[in-house]
Amino acid sequence: MQAVGLVANPASGKDIRRLTGKASVFDNREKLAIVRRAVSGALAAGARHFMYMSDSHGIVRQAIAELDVPRGVRFEALPGPESSSAMDTIAAAEQMAKRNCAVVLVLGGDGTNRAFTRGWRDATLVSLSTGTNNVFPVMAEATVAGMALGLVASGQIKAAAVSDRVKIIDIEIEGESPDIALIDAVMTTEVFIGARALLEPNALREAFLCRAEPAAVGITSLGGLVRPVHDQDDYGLHVTFAKNGKQLYAPMGPGMFEHIGLGKTKRVKLGQVIKSEGPGVVAFDGERERVVGQGQKVSMHMSRTGPRVIDLSRCLAKAAHKQIFVRSS
Repeated sequence: MQAVGLVANPASGKDIRRLTGKASVFDNREKLAIVRRAVSGALAAGARHFMYMSDSHGIVRQAIAELDVPRGVRFEALPGPESSSAMDTIAAAEQMAKRNCAVVLVLGGDGTNRAFTRGWRDATLVSLSTGTNNVFPVMAEATVAGMALGLVASGQIKAAAVSDRVKIIDIEIEGESPDIALIDAVMTTEVFIGARALLEPNALREAFLCRAEPAAVGITSLGGLVRPVHDQDDYGLHVTFAKNGKQLYAPMGPGMFEHIGLGKTKRVKLGQVIKSEGPGVVAFDGERERVVGQGQKVSMHMSRTGPRVIDLSRCLAKAAHKQIFVRSS
């Protein structure tokens, strides 16, 4: 019996796009309810050991306290900085990587999943969306997600049979520590980070996309509405932006449409290197993160070496085929 990991980010779903746009708010009470349903589903599917990130708002701890937990079930709180930042998620991921953790529920947005992957790149994830502009996590009923968690942790379903490794972008910045992106890496003309959200279309220089999804919002849609690329495709997309030329009218955020000047788009094979240089700010998965100085070089390449992500439909279909939830009278 392996453990189920639980990570709930109290900061997700509360960024500046709630003020500047029309994004939904996921308060911590709603996140608590999602965790509670996911744990219930995992227990029903056979999970008996859970380990969770200790967040500053006690989301998972409160969710557990509200459940009628069967005897023999163990919950383990992982110590961490409780800084209400990405450092909490990274620290939890690093600890789960060293323990007997089979699969992890990550509750948050693209940024939360990126932070977790920075701490544990080879994890197997079930990612539920509570953030903004999300592409990596999915909107799904937490009860069903929990059932998948329990099936994998209890060994009734093998993770490799119901999951796939996702694409990931590795970014090298001259003279600095490397970084990653799960969906997109964007170079802007800005010189400071400020509010992390990418909201100014005129500041966009170029984007390197693992996924260019036309049925999404944010940077991924800027490629997706021109030349779609999905996670199953073994290539990415490089997009440049220009003030002159064709204009793309696209959703930069929830309910926020902008005119964006398009340059060139080209497919990029796995392993092919994209080079750029400063000055500018590099954004990862929709959030500005790193300032790049004048002449400082940046190189990026894509590979299918990201975390494994559980396909919920495939997992529950396999459970149905094996009659796992059928009980004798």
